[in-house]
Amino acid sequence: MTLIHPVEHCCSMADVRRNIDALDARIVALMAERSGYMTQAARIKHDPAQIHDQARIDFIVQRVKAMATAQGAPAAVIEAAYRAMIDASIEFERGEFQRLRQEG
Repeated sequence: MTLIHPVEHCCSMADVRRNIDALDARIVALMAERSGYMTQAARIKHDPAQIHDQARIDFIVQRVKAMATAQGAPAAVIEAAYRAMIDASIEFERGEFQRLRQEG
């Protein structure tokens, strides 16, 4: 198992937390960007039934599990995180779909 992005050697929990906090800032920025695309999807889709696309979900989950394995990350953890993010994204997109139609 080869890590594509090896982690920094930490000598204390403060080092660990500092690195995790920095990663969290990057993750949140990426999730915010991803949310912007969910708003775009809500604008583009014509039918609320299109919001939940099980085939797309399955594709994403399989792809990120493979990416996790390739990077030496625990695929089960990545899958669980992605499934939670996808579920939340679907709910966000539903809200955006309704909001955009109400705004006309």
